[in-house]
Amino acid sequence: MEALNSIFLLGLCLLFASSAMSTLADPKAHHHEFVIQATPVKRLCKTHNTITVNGQFPGPTLEVNNGDTLVVKVTNKARYNVTIHWHGIRQMRTGWADGPEFVTQCPIRPGGSYTYRFTIQGQEGTLWWHAHSSWLRATVYGALIIHPKQGDSYPFTKPNRQATLLLGEWWDGNPIDVVRRATRTGAAPNVSNAYTINGQPGDLYSCSSKGTVIVPIDSGETNLLRVINAALNQPLFFSVANHKLTVVSADASYTKPFTTKVLMLGPGQTTDVLITGDQPPSRYYLAASAYFSAQNAAFDNTTTTAILEYKSIRCNTTSCKKGKTVIKPTMPKLPAFNDTNTASAFTKSFRSPRKVEVPTEIDENLFFTIGLGLNKCPKHFRSRRCQGPNGTRFTASMNNVSFVLPNNMSILQAYQQNIPGVYTSDFPANPPRKFDYTGNVSRSLWQPSSGTKGYKLKYGSRVQVVLQDTSIVTPEDHPIHLHGYDFYILAEGFGNFNPKTDTKMFNLVDPPLRNTVAVPANGWAVIRFVADNPGAWMMHCHLDVHINWGLAMVFLVDNGVGELQSIEPPPADYPLCS
Repeated sequence: MEALNSIFLLGLCLLFASSAMSTLADPKAHHHEFVIQATPVKRLCKTHNTITVNGQFPGPTLEVNNGDTLVVKVTNKARYNVTIHWHGIRQMRTGWADGPEFVTQCPIRPGGSYTYRFTIQGQEGTLWWHAHSSWLRATVYGALIIHPKQGDSYPFTKPNRQATLLLGEWWDGNPIDVVRRATRTGAAPNVSNAYTINGQPGDLYSCSSKGTVIVPIDSGETNLLRVINAALNQPLFFSVANHKLTVVSADASYTKPFTTKVLMLGPGQTTDVLITGDQPPSRYYLAASAYFSAQNAAFDNTTTTAILEYKSIRCNTTSCKKGKTVIKPTMPKLPAFNDTNTASAFTKSFRSPRKVEVPTEIDENLFFTIGLGLNKCPKHFRSRRCQGPNGTRFTASMNNVSFVLPNNMSILQAYQQNIPGVYTSDFPANPPRKFDYTGNVSRSLWQPSSGTKGYKLKYGSRVQVVLQDTSIVTPEDHPIHLHGYDFYILAEGFGNFNPKTDTKMFNLVDPPLRNTVAVPANGWAVIRFVADNPGAWMMHCHLDVHINWGLAMVFLVDNGVGELQSIEPPPADYPLCS
């Protein structure tokens, strides 16, 4: 009898253990509440009523596992309209949760709320979330970390510890006022007053030493740094004094590891790096400064810092024992602000970890010019509303079309419900006129047309897009982000793209998978993807000033066959425009 009882108890233990393991491995639903509100935030010696999430700046870090579901209720207690975009999440069939204002949803009005629901499918690494309405992204953002599934591991040695570093921009004023003033005058907006790491400018700025971020490390450790460029308008160089960085992931896709001393991230991009504590125990600056490729334009030429601090230095001196570390950190040598060679060499170093299935037969071969422009001053405008160069107003475009957001309905809703008058589907597959894109461009091409235009794609179509920078007004590095998709970057180069010769440069074996591509100043990049996610998906420059000026378009992807190839119905609390 005792033997039978023992067997019974052992069976129960195995059953419970099996159940517990199953529970651990099962995907989870993570519920969060975001309250958008004004909060006093002091930076650079002054306190501003800053729009935050749950009173935090930056906002909360969300951590999930691959396969989990996120349910985030957003309540707007601020005085501005708001939406939240989950940058890099593929949103398979859940385009209603993507977030760009008037593209996939109408904004959440002051006093309103909306619950974003979506499942993370097949993605691991570092992404982030941010406001996608006006310039609220300046302060409304946070990290979104996707760990491997329970029981799975990283394709590299497990780090001893991890740190998330959100690079941002800070205006010593209200960012919404800054963009509204620029919109009113037609001039370029005021540049930021500081860059930040996790919301802190660092001790090179006034009144900022106390909040400088400390990143701990110990001798012999290998740690993971998750670096996110959340800056509104500025690509950034990033480096750590005396330490090498091994890149292992970007935009939540693993990469073939490579070692570098400097990173370059366009706004929207993320890069995961391993750093080893192999230097004498001390303090070392992590620093970020501008990569600025536009000519004769103002930019924020300051440097933000955090401190990499070895734990073992705390016992080296009497002052360390008292908790007052006095060792001055070593500063890294950052590239010059206009060092395009370093930026290009970095972006060309990315590869997928293994051979990938790149679409080789193409159904849609598209060529998009991107760049700035100048609109003539309308006759009924006073001169104070045309303060761009020579009495003009700044604009921007793709294929000579400056994108205009609707204001009475989202494009996705109109597309799914066949409601006319909100958009047209005649976005050009090629520039209306061929010209020397990176040469001296005729002034007749400086003023684009405007419209709310989309380009239709059949479900499953294989798409190639050549993104060509232009020298209209000024050439510039443009971080182009595609919502709803990752894409392979086949190649990039300088000058005008030549289909006869540049196709020989295409990497069809192990190109990197990204959601944001840095199109080189006076150059081009080629991307490919399969249109397997139905909905309305914005492609735009992630310099927010360029979105405001119209550097965007929308892909309209049809439903496929059956429920699993069709977008889900809109949720019951979907925001209405009126």
